[in-house]
Amino acid sequence: MPTRTDRDAIRLRDLSFTWPGRTGFSLTVPEFSVAAGEKLFLLGESGSGKSTLLSLICGIAAPRAGQVAVDGVDLARLRGPARDRFRANRIGVIFQMFNLLPYASPLENILLPLAFAPERRTSVGDPHAEALRLTGALGLDPDLVLRARASELSIGQQQRVAAARALIGGPRLVIADEPTSALDAATQGAFIELLMSQVDAAGATLVLVSHDARLADRFDRVRDISEIAVTGRAAA
Repeated sequence: MPTRTDRDAIRLRDLSFTWPGRTGFSLTVPEFSVAAGEKLFLLGESGSGKSTLLSLICGIAAPRAGQVAVDGVDLARLRGPARDRFRANRIGVIFQMFNLLPYASPLENILLPLAFAPERRTSVGDPHAEALRLTGALGLDPDLVLRARASELSIGQQQRVAAARALIGGPRLVIADEPTSALDAATQGAFIELLMSQVDAAGATLVLVSHDARLADRFDRVRDISEIAVTGRAAA
């Protein structure tokens, strides 16, 4: 059984990591936590270790040593398939490049996580209705959601579909990796406000990573990744 830890949404402690088969990069995190319900902004430049840190928090990668606790479960103690199931059920991810299926409709893209996440699926009474509620709140036209292909959408529309896909089923934690990098300043602000309102409605925790410090004042707390994670060269 997974080991319960504490009530923080995220807690990393005495963490060390190197990519398997690579000797050029290492990452260590002495201690880092995010409170349940908190909206945290992580400022990180390219090469700062942010992608590796997010991979560890999401359970995509496993640490060499230390604790990675998410929603009270230490992911470091779970085997790969168990980490995958945990991530599907508890974590919604907005990827930088959105990762939508280009020939599927927005609705099909949004509903896709529920096929792999029974906990999120059972929390939704009518998945289609919930998808339309989320996309409506995020400013998308219902006809577009039902009939368009994802490849036909603008960047801003794709971004909103990716956010709805991450939010459907009420995951306990939402991770957003540079979700506004392709948008102008006015559209960035509007999207952040929409995202936060939906995170609040779901009672979720939000961790957003960006290099754009202009977004930071909308969050409960701001940290620079360099203050959390120490990167260096791994031993040969």
